[in-house]
Amino acid sequence: MNKLLVKTKLAKDKFMRNAKRVIKNTEGDQITGWLIVILIVVVVGAFFMKNYQDAIVEVWDGVIAKIKSAFGI
Repeated sequence: MNKLLVKTKLAKDKFMRNAKRVIKNTEGDQITGWLIVILIVVVVGAFFMKNYQDAIVEVWDGVIAKIKSAFGI
C-alpha cells in the first residue's frame, strides 16, 4: 500500500511541475494554440446551443422537475 501511495505522490508532483511549466510558458506559439482551442470550444458550444436549444431546455426542465419532486419543493 505504501508503494502505491509513493507512486501516486510522485505522479501528482510530476503532473503539477508540468502544469506549472505549461502555464508559465509565455511563448507566442503556445498562447496562440490556447486561443485557438478556446475559439473552437466557443464556436462548437454556440453551434450546439443554437441547433439543440429545445432539447437542452427539455432535458434541463426534466432535471429540475426531478429535483423538485425528490425534495418536495
